[in-house]
Amino acid sequence: MSIETMRQVLTGVSGVPVTAYDGSGEVEPRVTAQIYQRVAAAGIHNIVAAGNTGEFYALTPGEIRRVHEAAISGVDGKAPVTAAIGRSLREAVQMAKDAASIGASAIMSHQPVDPFAAPGSQIDYFRDLAEASPLPLVAYVRAEGFSVEDMVRLAGHGNIVGIKFATTDLMLLSRAIASSDPKGALFVCGLAESWAPTFAAAGARGFTSGLVNVAPKLSLAVHAALEKGDFAAARAIVNKLEPFERMRTKFRNGTNVTVVKEAVTYSGLDVGPVRVPGVPRLDEKDREELFALLRRWR
Repeated sequence: MSIETMRQVLTGVSGVPVTAYDGSGEVEPRVTAQIYQRVAAAGIHNIVAAGNTGEFYALTPGEIRRVHEAAISGVDGKAPVTAAIGRSLREAVQMAKDAASIGASAIMSHQPVDPFAAPGSQIDYFRDLAEASPLPLVAYVRAEGFSVEDMVRLAGHGNIVGIKFATTDLMLLSRAIASSDPKGALFVCGLAESWAPTFAAAGARGFTSGLVNVAPKLSLAVHAALEKGDFAAARAIVNKLEPFERMRTKFRNGTNVTVVKEAVTYSGLDVGPVRVPGVPRLDEKDREELFALLRRWR
């Protein structure tokens, strides 16, 4: 897929499906592919395989490859598949090449989690990876401490198609967008529906979503409202989603994936618990609160 086409795709909703495990805790490729099939059939514009909602950091490199394969099988050409990669630069480069070999449209690199990573060197990591990757790269920026100059240097690489901006530093976001070449990488809201209206007001386009696993129509409705510039309508939907997203932030986001997986299982597709260090399952009180919310949505 060309850089320009992928850039246009990123103006939509980038959905991040969960990863299913079997009774032994192993990746279950058949059920995982079903999840991707459901998200693709709902009309989600870009589908990210093994992103954070897919428990990237709890997976081995071999399991990440199996999730990528399940994603491409399940999506079956109905949408671009962006394969999430990361870890050391050498591992990430190999993952990028593997993703290209099995038919992914692009890659998304998780931000390096090295405790001694310097902001400028993290930009080098993304740029070096983009240089070596046969596929367009979306850079996932989660940490604080980057400068406008860092963002401009990141957005200016020819093979970096998007920046998944996932901090609440809106001043940095708006200044980076204003300072970057408008034909360069697209700045995308990396904090899902709840922040999408605010990010759109700052100049970002598109957003990422874990909600697509459960209620893709609501995600698409937020997107449609923002594309029309109808912030009131977008906020009304976000207000409806607020209890769900608030539940995901419990224990410093420890239930972020747990809430989504419990909701998917409630819908009839057993995807198993979350691997530690996430919260494996909700307690009974939170589970009942979640199920009551899902019933109201129906």
